[in-house]
Amino acid sequence: MPILHVHVVTGWPADKKTALLETASQAVVESLGAPLRSVRIMLHEVLPEHIIVAGEVGRQSVVFHVHLIAGRSEAQKDALYAALNRAAIEALGVSGEDVRVLLDDVPNTDMGMANGVSAKAMGR
Repeated sequence: MPILHVHVVTGWPADKKTALLETASQAVVESLGAPLRSVRIMLHEVLPEHIIVAGEVGRQSVVFHVHLIAGRSEAQKDALYAALNRAAIEALGVSGEDVRVLLDDVPNTDMGMANGVSAKAMGR
């Protein structure tokens, strides 16, 4: 597991998007100790006219929506928030003020894993 959806405003060149995906993957691995093979990240681009931040339409924003199997400590979550913030700053050059991380703890009974079994059934 972790599964992340990253929302950014359209217009970033391919190399910047790739850098964001790679740095965010490393951020998850380093902050949570998750194996890289279990990290899934999908990048979603939002048209500038479809976002408003602090009353400003089209303002740059990076939002990470993270789904984790429940059980991580508050310290691990804090480390993840900081690591993902740094990843966005490093990859895209955005301000840390424009980065948000939303985290959902998913019960192990509510996460389907490889080959159609629950995380609980896999011992997670």
